[in-house]
Amino acid sequence: MGRAIKALGQCDIIYHLGDYASDCKIIKENLNIPVITIRGNCDSKDEGVLEIVQEIEGINIFLTHGHNYGVNFNIFKLRFKALETDSKIVLYGHTHVGKIDIEEDIYFINPGSISEPRDGSKPSVAIIEINNRIIIPRLIHI
Repeated sequence: MGRAIKALGQCDIIYHLGDYASDCKIIKENLNIPVITIRGNCDSKDEGVLEIVQEIEGINIFLTHGHNYGVNFNIFKLRFKALETDSKIVLYGHTHVGKIDIEEDIYFINPGSISEPRDGSKPSVAIIEINNRIIIPRLIHI
């Protein structure tokens, strides 16, 4: 957790995409940065929302854990949700595998997991820079 906090220390906002939402308390105690918590399939109902659309610099970002969208198999349903919500960025978790895909000018970003990476992936977080509507996503292995 300490390396993740260090990597996220310069961010303007932190999105926790579910599972182990209780980690948000540690993040909030160590950083003076807003934290938005998305509830994962392993979290209780009082640990965040299931999904939300946030707007940053005129760009819609759809956030979900992903378990209700079949992300273990593909991002097909997420693509439709992105179009429905006019989102240029989709942030999701559930697979615990960090990756960045671009389809139809939409960024699909899974930051991976700091505590339980799967399928041989390394612990990771994602950082997204948005400047003048230019989107620059990065996976950071910690």
